[in-house]
Amino acid sequence: MPAFDASSIIHAWDHYPVNQFPKLWVWLGEQTQAEQFVVPEAVDGEVKDRAPDCHKWLHQHNPKIIPPTPAILADALKLKAMLGIVNDKYNRAGVGENDLIIIATCIQGHLELVSNEGVQTDLPQNLAKCKIPAVCAMTPEKVACIDFRQVIMRSGKVF
Repeated sequence: MPAFDASSIIHAWDHYPVNQFPKLWVWLGEQTQAEQFVVPEAVDGEVKDRAPDCHKWLHQHNPKIIPPTPAILADALKLKAMLGIVNDKYNRAGVGENDLIIIATCIQGHLELVSNEGVQTDLPQNLAKCKIPAVCAMTPEKVACIDFRQVIMRSGKVF
């Protein structure tokens, strides 16, 4: 089951306007209500802050919001250590605290992550500069990370 990152929801909102792609948004709403897509709590907050209209649409479709559990937070701390991030010294070029919680949510829930963050073909020497797709690939659980376009393609739907 896919869990959405804010980058993918906001990407869809910005690149596939509801008034021009209504069937896409009807389908997304149906999938959201049927809990075929889930939303980590950290994503919900980011979408609310960055795209309030998108957040309003999302909540009209009753998304399953996954709150951080102690196990999720423990996995996020492990990821932070794996990347060599000390205290709260996150690198602006890489993942942030919310990103680690989102990835840890996928680990704990055995979910794949839908993210439109850039794919890094070569890992940076400073692992703290890794973006979400790279961190997903580095986890021992190998969290699958796809982008919004791949969600559409994989669905086989014609909109």
